[in-house]
Amino acid sequence: MPTNMRRSRAGAISAARKRHDQQNATEPPFQSVALVVGCTGIVGTSLVDILPLPDTPGGPWKVYALSRRPFPPWSPPPSPAVTHLHLDLADSAAVAEALAPLTDITHVFYVAWAPHFVEDQNREANTGMLRNLLSVVVPNCPALVHVSLQTGLKHYMGPPESIGKFAIGTPFSEDMPRLPDCPNFYYDQEDVLFDAVSRRRISWSVHRPSLIFGFSPRSAMNVVCTLCVYAAICRKEGNKLRWPGSLGAWEGFSNASDADLIAEQHIWAAVDVAAKNQAFNCSNGDIYKWKQLWPVLAGRFGLEWSGYEGEESRVGLMEAMEGKDAVLAEIVREEGLVVTELEEVASWWFVDALFMDKWEFLDTMNKSKEHGFMGFRNTVKSFQTWIDRMKLYKISPIEVFNRD
Repeated sequence: MPTNMRRSRAGAISAARKRHDQQNATEPPFQSVALVVGCTGIVGTSLVDILPLPDTPGGPWKVYALSRRPFPPWSPPPSPAVTHLHLDLADSAAVAEALAPLTDITHVFYVAWAPHFVEDQNREANTGMLRNLLSVVVPNCPALVHVSLQTGLKHYMGPPESIGKFAIGTPFSEDMPRLPDCPNFYYDQEDVLFDAVSRRRISWSVHRPSLIFGFSPRSAMNVVCTLCVYAAICRKEGNKLRWPGSLGAWEGFSNASDADLIAEQHIWAAVDVAAKNQAFNCSNGDIYKWKQLWPVLAGRFGLEWSGYEGEESRVGLMEAMEGKDAVLAEIVREEGLVVTELEEVASWWFVDALFMDKWEFLDTMNKSKEHGFMGFRNTVKSFQTWIDRMKLYKISPIEVFNRD
């Protein structure tokens, strides 16, 4: 792994600050041109932060940042190297019209997801989006050399409706076969990718993160942002930060994936010959328990906290936070935060699902390290940093009470 990819854990904030510092810099000649698909999502945000930096491998990078909606109001000003496009990938005609002129693309980073609660709908929507994009970019971009696709650990576990149907062992490794007779849009997307690049000498990589810690409040599965909103409401109402999950989730080991680390692995795989045509897990390289992270969250908000208190005392966040829209609105007014709606910054259903049982999200990073990527994160510090990022961009009203 190149030395300049081994960023300190402060990278989550420093990348954004560096980007601000470079607003008036002279634009260099570009060596590579990236299309980041899903640029307002949790990893897309990190890619758009990191790619324009002067020390990013493969650069200098020009970036087309594509999303269905415009950049949200909390987004910092983009680098001069970034051009934003908002486009519905489900509309094949619109995709062709918008992307056909972009003939200078050299690398595609596909980190988009259209969330649906039924896997058949996920398969249709998400596979169609990827197919629409590649059907335009692959034949129209003569300099295209690499396509990077992000999926996740559902590759090994199957969609939610299939959990429990298979005997699944951990840690997950990339040589594990696909689950038999298990429809999965990740498998469908891989097949679309493999078919598209086979028509030309284009390399590919697939990236399978675990639970992602990152910034984008627009993400439908942002656990850090959701927990910050929960903590802010607890502080406003004078309540302690109560653990809303099971004993298994409180005590169980798991691993997580820092969004900047995932972005760095995408970029490494796009430019390092040793990573071509491979699938890689991407996690921080350590393990944690939520009982370690809960005091960190409470400390950032100056809250008393409680851990698991028995099944009879459990109250899920969907129930506990019902009707709290007015409370968040008051916090936003009092603290001078970016105006947001509760449903766009808090995914109660996701956190309830995450905490409802003992899920062993454990993978191995051996393959990635053997191929040359040595990036890692300290998960506790990663969690702290992304909480601070919510403060930096006025999504969260935290005061830094505890830096331990």
